[in-house]
Formats: sequence, structure tokens, C-alpha cells
Amino acid sequence: MLTFNIRGENIEVTDAIRDYVEKRISKLEKYFDNNVEAIAHVNLKVYQNKTAKVEVTIPLPYLTLRAEETSPDLYASVDLVTDKLERQIRKYKTKVNRKSREKGYKNLDFSPDTDSDKSADSNELEVVRTKRVSLKPMDNEEAVLQMDMLGHDFFIYEDAETNGISIVYRRNDGRYGLIEADNQD
Repeated sequence: MLTFNIRGENIEVTDAIRDYVEKRISKLEKYFDNNVEAIAHVNLKVYQNKTAKVEVTIPLPYLTLRAEETSPDLYASVDLVTDKLERQIRKYKTKVNRKSREKGYKNLDFSPDTDSDKSADSNELEVVRTKRVSLKPMDNEEAVLQMDMLGHDFFIYEDAETNGISIVYRRNDGRYGLIEADNQD
């Protein structure tokens, strides 16, 4: 079951807007297991040029859904972002589940990231954000899929065959690279 955290920037979130967002995004629940409870974080922004941006993040136990869309109409942006999230879910369901069945994995769990912001300083080498990730066993194709769904340029995971830590990343030429960590004892 989805609960909603809806914020507005340069816009007041009226009951009509809230109802529309909840109605549209709630349609995604049909893809979730019955026991899944998640919070849909929705950020609505209206810019001076009258365009509206809708950002939605839904951290689930097995992956994090995230999409954003900008258009001249707020309601159209909500529709576009919902469609994009639905495509992500379908892609996930077909590719990852098929691959996990082929390899015999059970209960693949892609835990959502948790972040904690650190206070900023003028030091250029200071770490300003820390993320803690739970590494789940998967192969490099599944890791690339997760990376693309999150919109990141890299993704860290546990290689299901070697049990080692690996990183897939997007190269400047648009293709993908793989880094396999080697533990130096």
C-alpha cells in the first residue's frame, strides 16, 4: 500500500492536486505485492517560465523507483511521470524476474538507499554526502538495469557467481564498464 508525501515548490498543493497525484500514482500498486508498504515521495515544482516539474521516488524493498518529468502543464507532468514509472516496473518485472528464475535465485531484495547529508565546508575534498547501500547478489546485466532505473552512472553490487564486490558504470562512449574488486590480504 502506498502512502504519499507530497511537497510543492513555488506552488500550493491543493486538495485537487493532491487527489490527482494520489489517484494516478496509486494505479502503480497493482504491480506490487500485497504486503508491500511504501511511501511515494512526490515533489512538485513550478518554474518562472510556467513549466511544471514532477519528481517521484518510491523506495521499495527490492528496488527504488524514480522518475521526473517537466511539461507546461502540472497534470500532464503527473501523467508522464506515472507512465515512466510504469514502464520501469514492467521492465524490472520482465527482465530481472525472468533472469532470477533462470538462475534459480529466490527473493532478490534490492533495498533502497539511505542517505545522510553532512554539513558543507569550504574544503574541496570534503565528503558532503554519505550513502549506505545493502549489496544484493546479482549479475552484471541486472546491475546495469538497476543503474539505469535509478538514473545513476554507476552501481555497486555483489556478484552472484563470485560473491565479490563489483561495480558497473556508464562509459563516456555510452557503453558499460565493469570493475571487479579484489581483496588484498
